[in-house]
Amino acid sequence: MLAREKGLVSCVCVNNPSVSAAAASLKPDIVSIEPPELIGTGIAVSKARPEIVTDTVKLVRGINSIVTILCGAGISRGEDVAVALKLKTQGVLVASGIVKAKDPCAILREFADATKQ
Repeated sequence: MLAREKGLVSCVCVNNPSVSAAAASLKPDIVSIEPPELIGTGIAVSKARPEIVTDTVKLVRGINSIVTILCGAGISRGEDVAVALKLKTQGVLVASGIVKAKDPCAILREFADATKQ
């Protein structure tokens, strides 16, 4: 893969488990499940539709055992991070949850603390 040859990390953002599996077959570094209808809403996919996350993990792991799986879309609280990790993802992909926060540093600390649960 050209990105790897150039020292870049590849992240493929996908909307559902079947597309996640297809993306995993391309051997990116990261697959991030984030249904577009939840992006920026503050409604975390990890809590609102956990089956999307668990189905993604199952399908992706059946194809690619080393790719990092992230959970995105609506992640805005530490609790969202903790749930994503319990669903067997390796982390979260987040933008608006931090950018729109009144205190971004506090949210980042909350996210970090949630990884210890």
